[in-house]
Amino acid sequence: MSSIRVEKRVDVKVGFSCNNKCLFCVQGRKRYDIGDFSTKEIIKKLEEARKVADSIVFTGGEITIRKDFFELLLYAKSLKFKTIQIQTNGRMFAYKKFCEDAIKAGANEFSPALHGHTASLHDFLTRSRGSFEQTVNAIKNLKSLNQYVLTNSVITKSNFRHLPELANLLVKLGVDQYQFAFVHPVGTAYEYFDRIVPRMKMIEPFVKKGLDIGIKARKRVMTEAIPYCIMSGYEDFIAEKIIPITTIYDANLVIKNYTEFRINEGKLKGPRCKICKYYKVCEGPWREYPERFGFDEFEPVR
Repeated sequence: MSSIRVEKRVDVKVGFSCNNKCLFCVQGRKRYDIGDFSTKEIIKKLEEARKVADSIVFTGGEITIRKDFFELLLYAKSLKFKTIQIQTNGRMFAYKKFCEDAIKAGANEFSPALHGHTASLHDFLTRSRGSFEQTVNAIKNLKSLNQYVLTNSVITKSNFRHLPELANLLVKLGVDQYQFAFVHPVGTAYEYFDRIVPRMKMIEPFVKKGLDIGIKARKRVMTEAIPYCIMSGYEDFIAEKIIPITTIYDANLVIKNYTEFRINEGKLKGPRCKICKYYKVCEGPWREYPERFGFDEFEPVR
């Protein structure tokens, strides 16, 4: 759920502490079982990352609540990363001084997550009262400072009907790019599967209306983890076809090629997919989805 404007990128997870408790969090209990990495550990990852990439995404967990946040940014800047992106829930950026300090320290791309068009919906999904107001203020602050802002919104049972309204809000806020990502049913999202995961065919018209709003406003818009057969007529807006080759420094492992990982382990194709004209480029849905619902709703495109 990161920038798709760079060619060589590394995602570095700084740990799993977070000031939200999202119902769809893919990290599950890692905040309790693993916690956070030390400054020294992360600096080592940054040095290794710079050998293979010129762009970096700080992710987690929530990096902005770390005491060494600015120190890590300054170190990444000293390594001359071209792009330094912050994947965030956005709440700390509600404070303009915090935004200014982060930019000064080296951050030059920001990816806050907004999951609803109203406070009641967003705050319900994040289980954090006041998070909507903070994230919206964060986007306003960052845009007032002329920063590149790309948002990510996770598609759930609760919000899919409101994606057009969310798109209208994002356009109004002036974001440069937004993405609708189908919920990945692992971690907390798997625990609450029946409450969180919608059916693909049900979300289709709302996703497309949401994209139309951004297209009309000349924004860059994308979807993630929605197969080609569901996105008929909107194939150019599928993020997987242009996501850069990305290395991910995760909890206790390094995923050298996240594209291969998604295709070989994360996602799944059905028996009828082989006759679809998009078979070679489509990754299929996250495997947990057809393991629960099957493949009947995925009609091969001839």
